[in-house]
Amino acid sequence: MTVPHQFQQSESAEALALGTGPIPAGPYYLDDYFDLEREAIFRRSWLNIGHVCELPEPGSFIVREFDFANASILITRDKDDLIRAFHNVCTHRGTQLVSEPSGKRSSFTCRYHAWSFGNTGELRGAADFERFYVEKKDLGLTKVAVDVCAGLIFVNLDPSPKQTLREYLGVLAGQLEVQPVASATTFSEYVYEIDANWKLTYDNFQENYHLRFIHPRSGGGGAVGPDNPFGYPERYGFYGAHRTQKIWTNPAPVLSATQKLAFGKLVPALMQRGMMNTEHARDYYALFPNFFLIGTPTQHFTHYVIPINARKSRGVIRIYWVGDDMNASERFGREFSMAMARDVHSEDRAVIEAGQRGLNSGALKHIHFQSQEVLLRHLMHNVDAKVQAYKAEKDATEKRQ
Repeated sequence: MTVPHQFQQSESAEALALGTGPIPAGPYYLDDYFDLEREAIFRRSWLNIGHVCELPEPGSFIVREFDFANASILITRDKDDLIRAFHNVCTHRGTQLVSEPSGKRSSFTCRYHAWSFGNTGELRGAADFERFYVEKKDLGLTKVAVDVCAGLIFVNLDPSPKQTLREYLGVLAGQLEVQPVASATTFSEYVYEIDANWKLTYDNFQENYHLRFIHPRSGGGGAVGPDNPFGYPERYGFYGAHRTQKIWTNPAPVLSATQKLAFGKLVPALMQRGMMNTEHARDYYALFPNFFLIGTPTQHFTHYVIPINARKSRGVIRIYWVGDDMNASERFGREFSMAMARDVHSEDRAVIEAGQRGLNSGALKHIHFQSQEVLLRHLMHNVDAKVQAYKAEKDATEKRQ
């Protein structure tokens, strides 16, 4: 089948600069490479962990687990409405302080020896503290860098991040802030674990080459059409380690009767509540290393993939909304949207895991990307640049010692 001319995009200078050669397969399954990624990337990058709507009022808190760092992070909103983040670790003997995933408290008390901390991190009380050889002011919870953009909460495990969040996001920060997600008040969530490397998992959602093969039933009507049989994006953009694409919109999608019913009720409500962003509708923002947002008209959709080990990951898919359901029809539309997202993902999951099993065998030494898989190449290019820079830094430090 011949691709229509308008979707045979000429490659930009930025894309061509990434090269056209094969990509080593080892980084998608080797433990030693993953160990380098963990230190060079995930302990030093700004990582999305949620949204401010999860901390609706002072005293609200959430907890996030980072398996790759053996870390549990406590995020709070204090009485002054400031969002703070700490390691979920009592500073006495290291006991994890909070076991619930979320809630509302002004203080946190360790169950082991009853040390008590405020939601601003200070040590408030400890039995027989006069018998210790340190001051309370030196035993507050260990801080984690945290910041917000477009309502999205990011943390950085580096004790002294080299960039602020806005510096890290660059020009994309302004574009994100005009997305409807910035005013979201609630969300639908789907969390999954997958036996696949984080990059292999993430890559599946960066290319449309697979749409007509994997999603002919669930997504084919809206994602592909006679004018664009492969569902290829309209354009790509590169912003340092981040990347974007403009998702093609099928002007005459083939929808099922249920889809027509669900979206017919939902779209007017979304338009009324400001969730339909026409300027950036269908824009896809891939933020390094592991987060993407798609501003689709009916589903303001985010997805991040957290590594667990070299061959296992956890993904969090969310659809954000403004306001509560006003009637049963709106609730049906929302529930249907998440059900459809899960259906599409279930079709992806099996082939992602099959790909990981194949790579684990070592049968392939290289992976070959075509021009429409340029976002995959861009991700791996930036991952390896970070890894090599970290190795050089580590070698230089060891030589000085």
